[in-house]
Amino acid sequence: MQSSNGRPRGGGPDTPAGHLGHPVPPAVGAAGDVGYDDPWYDALASGWGEAPGHVPAGTVPAARQESEEKAAADIYLQVQRSQAFQEVRSSYRRFVVPAVAGFLAWYLAYMIAATTAPGLMAHPVAGAVNVAMLAGLGQFLSTFLLTWAYARNARLRRDRAALELRWDTQELTRGVRGGAV
Repeated sequence: MQSSNGRPRGGGPDTPAGHLGHPVPPAVGAAGDVGYDDPWYDALASGWGEAPGHVPAGTVPAARQESEEKAAADIYLQVQRSQAFQEVRSSYRRFVVPAVAGFLAWYLAYMIAATTAPGLMAHPVAGAVNVAMLAGLGQFLSTFLLTWAYARNARLRRDRAALELRWDTQELTRGVRGGAV
């Protein structure tokens, strides 16, 4: 077997191409081509180079796969409609919507002040530090504070409930798939 530049790939039977310098014994194919008896040597990555409609060996038949997908979809819809899921989503929204609105308002106020009131932004506060520098640093500080507040809120109010939902969902889908996930 040769590569596109004409040189043999992986050495030959007399070159150390195997593990720890041991030669790999050649295998003779149907057309008399010399190859290597290594299943990984020319194996295609999943989905690469296969003809459309080609089903790799060892896959689940389509009818079973479709029924499992429908059953799993029903489970996910059931979980989405559950009170626990709705509480996790509403807790998320109760924090995120006001936080985003507040942050965008603060950012827009900074940008509007920078463009419409350059005299105010250039007003010195201490030495070479002016209002614009303090407001710009305030943007960074508010970003870090908002990130900290989001992580704290998620940890205290949502993570445990979301983890329980995930485990319950996995248990329900495991039953649909016959115990293997």
